[in-house]
Amino acid sequence: MERCTTEALALYLLLVTVGDAEGLSYYSDSTVARLISLDEAGVRKAREVLLSAGLIAYRQPLVQVLGLDHPEPAERAGRCASIGEILRTIGGEG
Repeated sequence: MERCTTEALALYLLLVTVGDAEGLSYYSDSTVARLISLDEAGVRKAREVLLSAGLIAYRQPLVQVLGLDHPEPAERAGRCASIGEILRTIGGEG
């Protein structure tokens, strides 16, 4: 988290707050932008920071906050998790 920008941390806090029991949320970029006082480009940039840090998974329209005990960020950097991977992770198989 120390590598994250203030905007990314604000997004992370929002996602933790609004996510369901599995950490999933589906707020649009425009809603998120309004809630954390960023423009939509800022939301996308903040999301990229969180993806690079391995703190979230993203496949439009879903964002999932990941547990901190998941694989190192380098294993996921630059790619979205498939829905199957997300479901396996939720089910404890990941």
